[in-house]
Amino acid sequence: MFSLPLPLIGLSLLIAIALCVHVVRTGQQMYWLWIILAFQPVGGLVYFVAIIAPAWFGGRTAQKMGQAARKALDPQREYREAARAVDDAPTVANRVRMAVAATELGKHAEAERLYDESLTGMYADDAQLLLGRANALIELNRPNDALPLLEKLGEQPNAGRTPHTMLALGRVYHALGREEQAETALSWAADHYPGFEGIARYTVFLARMGRKDEARAKLAEIDKRLSKTHSHFRKEAKGWRDLAAQAIG
Repeated sequence: MFSLPLPLIGLSLLIAIALCVHVVRTGQQMYWLWIILAFQPVGGLVYFVAIIAPAWFGGRTAQKMGQAARKALDPQREYREAARAVDDAPTVANRVRMAVAATELGKHAEAERLYDESLTGMYADDAQLLLGRANALIELNRPNDALPLLEKLGEQPNAGRTPHTMLALGRVYHALGREEQAETALSWAADHYPGFEGIARYTVFLARMGRKDEARAKLAEIDKRLSKTHSHFRKEAKGWRDLAAQAIG
């Protein structure tokens, strides 16, 4: 059976101890101690990527790597922390944070309620809240309720024609059978939406309209972009690619 040389075992143990000291001194969650000690040296590497690297290097890539690692280990952590924040202070900011966390976990009914509760007073026309609630309603298959919110957004010059608003509007129009308007919105979103969701949803639309050749061309475009995507973001991108491919059949 393969085993590490004794000097390497000793070095791994020293690194693990140093990382455990870092956990305690910086007030990290205590489960990190178990991960570091039980899964040497991989546990220590995960801790470094998730906690230390973002603090040291501070770049967007390092921060996203850390967030991804923490989310993989404890996907409900942000939701729990957001819920505690709402309990302590039910401000609009804390409700929005919890709504975003709920959305990531697929708790769209809860997210819709939180956005709805926040759309009052000085926040009644807030673009982020209107779009957040509209997207939650779309996921709940309530396009008739989502459309007035998006139309209200359309009255705001800086919010009515963003990639996120246009994508939501395209999805609503498609759900309501307003296909010409859906294509206008979805094709625009496909060209402007950051990441892969916009082009993937437009590909799905084309496939459902029976325009398989156009859908395959879009899928080829997705594959080309996917091949150039950084490995740390490829999993999410591949999820959108698979959604488009399944629609084509």
